[in-house]
Amino acid sequence: MVSLKWCCKQKQGIKLIEPNDNLAQGYLKMAKNSLGTMNREKEYNLMFAISACYYSMYYSLYSVCMKIGVKCEIHSCTLEFMKKVLTEFYSEEDVKIIKKAFDVRNIAQYYVGKVILKEDSDYILRKALSFINKSRDVLEKINEKDIKELRKLLTN
Repeated sequence: MVSLKWCCKQKQGIKLIEPNDNLAQGYLKMAKNSLGTMNREKEYNLMFAISACYYSMYYSLYSVCMKIGVKCEIHSCTLEFMKKVLTEFYSEEDVKIIKKAFDVRNIAQYYVGKVILKEDSDYILRKALSFINKSRDVLEKINEKDIKELRKLLTN
């Protein structure tokens, strides 16, 4: 079971870095590019569309992390950070959406024989744009005071 405490102890887990608006914007651009890939591929290659869907959401979330100055190379830890620390900005529904995308992407990429439920793939493909827009709103809304408070939560 992944926990925030565990994630902070991992070599590639959650680490504080300097907040970086340029990286935040770069990851947001990657999110938009992944969304384009998702839209192009969903009629031709569902596995690639699902992967691009997840990455569109993940990159948008990671853009918020860069704005705050939080680096993490373990996806499940980034999602845990969102769930436990970014509660003021993302709802439980948002957490549910990206976790579903994470799970469906894992099945699509790593389990050749496993069947992905159409309702699951349709759900995440339908929710990707609104998730990215939510992250964009968070980037616009978050301020220096928020960033200091969020960073402090990781040092306690």
